[in-house]
Amino acid sequence: MFDELLKELKRLERATKVSVPIRSDEKGYMDRQCPAENCEFLFKVHEEDWTNIFKDEAVWCPFCRHEAPSDQWFTKAQIKHAEAEALAMIEGRISKAMLADTKKFNRQQPRNSFISMSMDVTGSTKRTHVIPARAAELMQLEIACEKCSSRFAVIGSAYFCPACGHNSVLQTFSDSLRKIKAKKDSIPIVRQAICEASGKDDAEITCRSMIESCLQDGVVGFQRYCEGMYEPFGNSSLNTFQRLDQGSEYWRNAVGSGYEDWLSIDEMSSLVILFQKRHLLSHSEGIVDARYIQKSKDRTYKEGQRIVVTGNDIDHLVSLVSKLSNNIRDACDKIYSV
Repeated sequence: MFDELLKELKRLERATKVSVPIRSDEKGYMDRQCPAENCEFLFKVHEEDWTNIFKDEAVWCPFCRHEAPSDQWFTKAQIKHAEAEALAMIEGRISKAMLADTKKFNRQQPRNSFISMSMDVTGSTKRTHVIPARAAELMQLEIACEKCSSRFAVIGSAYFCPACGHNSVLQTFSDSLRKIKAKKDSIPIVRQAICEASGKDDAEITCRSMIESCLQDGVVGFQRYCEGMYEPFGNSSLNTFQRLDQGSEYWRNAVGSGYEDWLSIDEMSSLVILFQKRHLLSHSEGIVDARYIQKSKDRTYKEGQRIVVTGNDIDHLVSLVSKLSNNIRDACDKIYSV
C-alpha cells in the first residue's frame, strides 16, 4: 500500500547530507561567524577568495584570531536556516511519496462496489527543494589583506586576516584612530542620554572619562604601530615609543630621520604636551607635578592643578600621530625597496 513512501524513506536513509546553498551579498561577500563561544564575531569574506585563497584546514577570526577548520564558520542564522530547509525538504519528499501512494490506492478501488474505500493526504503540498540562505546586510568596512590579498568586510574593527591570520599593523592603527574619532564624536549623544537617565553629574563624569580615554588610546595606538613597523630593524625597549625623544632616536638610527624632521617645531611641542598629559592621567590621575612642567614646557598649569583634555586636543593628537605614521611608513618603504 505504501510502496512509494517506503522507497522514499530508503532513499532518505541512504542520503548522507542535504546541501543548502549560501548566497553572497550584492558585492560578492559571504557571511561568516567566529565559532568561539566567547566571541561569535560576525564578518564577511569574498566568495571568490573563499574558494581560491582560503584553506580548508584553518580560518582565523578577524577580531580574536580564533583558529578553526573552514567548515566551522557558518553563522548561527545560516545553520538555523539549513536545519529548517532540510526538515522542509524531507517533509516535502515524504508528503509527495504519500500523495503518490494515495492516488495509486484510489485508482485501484472498484468503482461499483457496495463498499468503497478511499485515501486522502491532508495538509498543503510540501516543497522538495531547498531555498538558499540569504545574505545579511552589507558591511561598510571592506579590507584587503596586505599579505595574501584576501578580501573581507566587518562592522567595527578587524585585527587579523581570516585567510592567513596576518595582523596588519597599518589596519590596526587605522582602526584605533577611527575608534578614537567615533568615541569623541559620540560624546554629545552619550551626555544627553545619561542626563535623561541618571542626571548631569553622572553624564559629566562619564563624558570626561571618555574624552580622556581617547588620549590614552591615541598614545597606545601609536606606540603599537611603531613597535610593529620597527620589528624588521630589531627589538625595541619596553614602551620606548611612548617616550617621544627615545622613539624619534630609534627611527633616526633605523631610517635616517626622526620626528623633528617630520613635524614643525610647534607641532612637536604640542605632541610633547599631549603625550605628557596622557602620562599624568595614567600615573597621577591628571594632577600636575614639577616633572610634567619640566618635560612638557607647558606653562599654562601650576603644580597641584588638574589638566583638562578637550575635543580639540584629541583632534590634534590624531592629526599629529597620523602625520608621523605616514612618514614612518614612507621611510620604511624606501628602506625595504632598496
